Amino acid sequence: MDVLAFEFEMGLFPAALDEAKRKGIDFTPKTIPPEVFDKRAVERGQVRFQDVAYIEVTPRFDGKNPLAVAVELTDFSVFYSQGLADAIAAELKEGKSEVVCEAGALVKISKNKEGVVTRDVLTKHWTDWIDYWALDFNYESRKEIIEVPKGAGINTVQGHLPGQEPSQRELELPAAEFEDRWTGAYIFENEWQSFRTRQRRDIEMTSAPHTYAAAGRYMIAVKVIDIFGNDTMTLVPVTVG
Repeated sequence: MDVLAFEFEMGLFPAALDEAKRKGIDFTPKTIPPEVFDKRAVERGQVRFQDVAYIEVTPRFDGKNPLAVAVELTDFSVFYSQGLADAIAAELKEGKSEVVCEAGALVKISKNKEGVVTRDVLTKHWTDWIDYWALDFNYESRKEIIEVPKGAGINTVQGHLPGQEPSQRELELPAAEFEDRWTGAYIFENEWQSFRTRQRRDIEMTSAPHTYAAAGRYMIAVKVIDIFGNDTMTLVPVTVG
């Protein structure tokens, strides 16, 4: 399970899901909403855990330039479902409307003055869910480095395990004795992006080509921000040259 957790953190959702299925593990990843920290929302039952989305992309290589590659966004699957459509329709006041998520679609529920309820699907294509997407063509080029007290997390001689160290005040280390430590993650650098504006609703599905300085294997990070502001990322290895 540690491997699966790592893959989800690094954005390898499809690969982790496939591995889980092969091992006989049946689960549905959820996005933890900020409402879980609102006691009133919890008490009212307003906290909804949305299913995790995933991204599908296809690298497009340049036949004339072996070091160049573009990325095409071919699918963005969402499974958001609040399960509230029927309840909202029943409680909706006449002449009012409300937008809800139902079975992976964004639906506008309206009730006219005669009490007739209508539903209008707002997301008719998977691209309708995308507000913004971006690429880092060399994701592993910049490690995430943090500064920690020397020996923190690796000293087992003192009778404690990694991750169960005493508090900072008990370390009794001089303030200057710090060291850089790699977290195991990388920093996403936005090298190309396409996004919607109020004036321009279209979004590009294929990026501009990127030319690498040398032949080799690179990891491309693809990040998608949906219309709810949720962030989904996947990694795509490519070899050029």
